[in-house]
Amino acid sequence: MDQNSWQNLGPIENFNKSPLTEIEIGRTKIAISYRDGEFGAILGVCNHVGGPLGQGRLDGEYIVCPWHNWKFHYKTGVGEPGFEDDTVPSYEVRVENGHLLLRVEPLTQRHKKLHAPHPLSRPIHREEGPIRVVGISTTVMDRANPRYSTSEALLQIALDHAATDLGCEIRLIKLNDLKFRNCEGYYSKSAHACTWPYSITQMDDKDEMTEVYEALVHWGDVVMLTTPIRWGAASSLFYKMAERLNCVQNQITIRDRVLIRNKVASFIITGGQDNVQGVAGHLLGFFAEIGFCFPQFPFIAHSRGWDAEDMEQNIVDVMQSQELRDGAKELIKRSVEMAGVLLGHVHAEEKTARGGRKAHRLEVMG
Repeated sequence: MDQNSWQNLGPIENFNKSPLTEIEIGRTKIAISYRDGEFGAILGVCNHVGGPLGQGRLDGEYIVCPWHNWKFHYKTGVGEPGFEDDTVPSYEVRVENGHLLLRVEPLTQRHKKLHAPHPLSRPIHREEGPIRVVGISTTVMDRANPRYSTSEALLQIALDHAATDLGCEIRLIKLNDLKFRNCEGYYSKSAHACTWPYSITQMDDKDEMTEVYEALVHWGDVVMLTTPIRWGAASSLFYKMAERLNCVQNQITIRDRVLIRNKVASFIITGGQDNVQGVAGHLLGFFAEIGFCFPQFPFIAHSRGWDAEDMEQNIVDVMQSQELRDGAKELIKRSVEMAGVLLGHVHAEEKTARGGRKAHRLEVMG
């Protein structure tokens, strides 16, 4: 096709009944807009992660990408001032004999502002050092008036044992103390709209889910998560976190990229209600899906049953139970031991690979 030619897109009635229409010329997607009696045309592929601009919406003079809300002027393709210093190519259009024509050669070129890579996007490399244990508490409570949490108390016992007796480095993350937005459903728009790092994390430097991503993907070898039982299910904070971790699993689906390897997860589950095995099964299924391994007997739990409404007695039972304290210590010990096995296997493979490369170099030199 002559790149200086005009393409007849068809009768204007195909385009003036909707503010935004997506078309394709060859393999090129173009967003045709109609506003105040005037047509505009820009490339239909967003600069961010390739969202379909022609399937978005018109907000004033700006086309809004349906994936992550980036905005470009409907005629010039220039990003909205103060929003994003980017430009997508624009095209010349004209009306002739009741038909809309588009010049195939773009008027302007794409401009992508250089962004420093997000810290989470760095290559995953485990630094040398002792086994690292991340404790995650999903207990919800009033920050101004904290209460005793049975699951969090047992987690602290396990972490203290890991640090003092097992020689591990530890981190404690209380989801209740973090301010992070709910998953906003980008995956529902397109699997490719669910990115790593998560789009909210990229766009909102105050989003504290970064701490969880950093700990699970880059830092920790062992993750011990604790949850109360709420109406037969895990804590609502667990589900809020799990939805935001969909971006980790989605990398496997769309890019065959596994972010979590050779890491161990285990769980502490407590509550006045029952359904321990149901909660444990869900936790095991979710963490397996994003790449974690599990030690033998990967959870401990405590419940006084569905009818136990005297919650204060539940607290007393946990506080006085040496069996639960010992169970928390044994669980973290099993988890750390398994992490050691996994890491030892990885180090052995790396050592063998280095030895093979060295032998190859000597053979070549010889």
